[in-house]
Amino acid sequence: MKNVEKYKKGYFMPPQVDMSWTSKEYPDKAPIWCSVDLRDGNQALVIPMSLEEKLEFYKMLIRMGFKEIEVGFPAASETEFEFLRTLVERDMIPDDVTVQVLTQAREHIIQKTFKALEGVKHAIVHLYNSTSYAQRQQVFRKSKEEIKQIAVDGAKLLQRLTEEAGANYRFEYSPESFTGTEPEFALDVCNAVLDVWKPTADRKAIINLPSTVQMSMPHVYASQIAYMSRNLKYRDNVVLSLHPHNDRGTGVADAEMGLLAGADRIEGTLFGNGERTGNVDVITIGMNMYAMGIDPGIDFSYMPEVVEMYERVTRMHVHERQPYAGKLVFAAFSGSHQDAIAKGMQFREDHREPYWTVPYLLIDPKDVGREYEADVIRINSQSGKGGVGFIMEHNYGIRMPKKMRENFSYFVKSVSDHRHQELKPDEIYRLFTDHYLDVTKPLEMEDFMIKKQHGHWKGQILMRVGGKDIIFQGEGNGQLAAVAHAICDAYGITVSHLEYSEHDLDRDPSSRGIAYFGLTDEKGQTTWGAGIDTDTMTASVRAFVSAINRMPGMAERITFRNLSSSYDQIHNFRRSASHH
Repeated sequence: MKNVEKYKKGYFMPPQVDMSWTSKEYPDKAPIWCSVDLRDGNQALVIPMSLEEKLEFYKMLIRMGFKEIEVGFPAASETEFEFLRTLVERDMIPDDVTVQVLTQAREHIIQKTFKALEGVKHAIVHLYNSTSYAQRQQVFRKSKEEIKQIAVDGAKLLQRLTEEAGANYRFEYSPESFTGTEPEFALDVCNAVLDVWKPTADRKAIINLPSTVQMSMPHVYASQIAYMSRNLKYRDNVVLSLHPHNDRGTGVADAEMGLLAGADRIEGTLFGNGERTGNVDVITIGMNMYAMGIDPGIDFSYMPEVVEMYERVTRMHVHERQPYAGKLVFAAFSGSHQDAIAKGMQFREDHREPYWTVPYLLIDPKDVGREYEADVIRINSQSGKGGVGFIMEHNYGIRMPKKMRENFSYFVKSVSDHRHQELKPDEIYRLFTDHYLDVTKPLEMEDFMIKKQHGHWKGQILMRVGGKDIIFQGEGNGQLAAVAHAICDAYGITVSHLEYSEHDLDRDPSSRGIAYFGLTDEKGQTTWGAGIDTDTMTASVRAFVSAINRMPGMAERITFRNLSSSYDQIHNFRRSASHH
């Protein structure tokens, strides 16, 4: 690409680089979470949320378990001010929830912020000013000392106004654009602020280190965090917080590495909404922890509800491939993937496996409110027999023989390919019932009788063919063999191999049975059929007739052999069958 030479490193490595944190596999525990959806996220929306929409979002955050929620920048607009006052006047702040408000380190803004806080029991007042080299040089045109003094003066005003109000508010300071600030200077400013506040064990201060603009690879940001963590004053009484943005697309990696490097807290938004490319996605970080066996402390078990609310009130869209929340993140279309998932699920059931190890699925979709039948195995022209078999068994209890499952899956794939669309489970089931199950054309089985004589089974079967009733007769070593010979002999059908299986369909005392028949003709082509009935033998006969009807050229055979039975034969059969 052209003009690459105009880009240079905009970040600063810390003076001492300690990478010992890289030996950790994962954080010891979940961080303190602070949602900034209602401030940082809201200001990034094309159409900011209305008061009622913000209230709905706020209620969802509380339901999910957030204990710290940044509710706005009260001095920025009347809408922001009104939202906080509404929470107070409607008594909507639970005792275990702390609301957070943002303010620049400017006196009139801080004064208005405190007016908005009147009546709030638990609050964090979040103070910030920009410290980066670029902003000092280009925007504020101030020296390091002048920038530090802005932060110190703001910290002192927060302290004084809190004491005057008789409140016990906690304080947070952010050196905005931390990632473009020399780490030594950021440390100097933060320590100067902490010297004002003098945090204690029962009233800790928050130092928040935002990657306001991502400028480096995640390990560099984490090295900056490690340097600050090791050198901050009052460290035992300081909550070290991160506020990663996503300009380089590595917000989650920044946050995770930052936690390993010593951070205690994360500020972020649901689904990563925020200015430019967004904030860090707290759902992804939390669910990543969950997938490693760490309780995130936030409830994500009803993810579809969260997505629905978010999309409706923000008018944003959760992408189909958004980790953990997207509609397609658990979907498997590939045949090999579907087969592995189906076998993995069966393995869990058979072995009562305590740990989640299903191939291709990082977590159990049910843990976030998703359903296997609707969200995991998805069928299109790329799918395989494992996926189709999983859908049929898991949704409808139909366990086809292996070769029949393969045959049916190719049929389903051809339909999907022809339509150029995905097939839903009910559509797949309908293909099975329409084309494989109890097929009655051209032969329709009306009734049958089987009895044993002299060591052989003799069978009679009444069929309706082309509007006429016809009786077929045959005998064989078994009951099904007798029925098979009755039909095959009548139409000159040669079957070189029979494959049969059956099972209960409903798993109760009055259960229906389903039977499957595979008939291989003299050319080596196998045709499959299925039948259902509360009587196993009837289901088996229906399956055989279905397979016969689906054999290639069956209509021509029937036309060629125009068979018939007399009225007396039909009458006698019906009378005998009723007594039987």
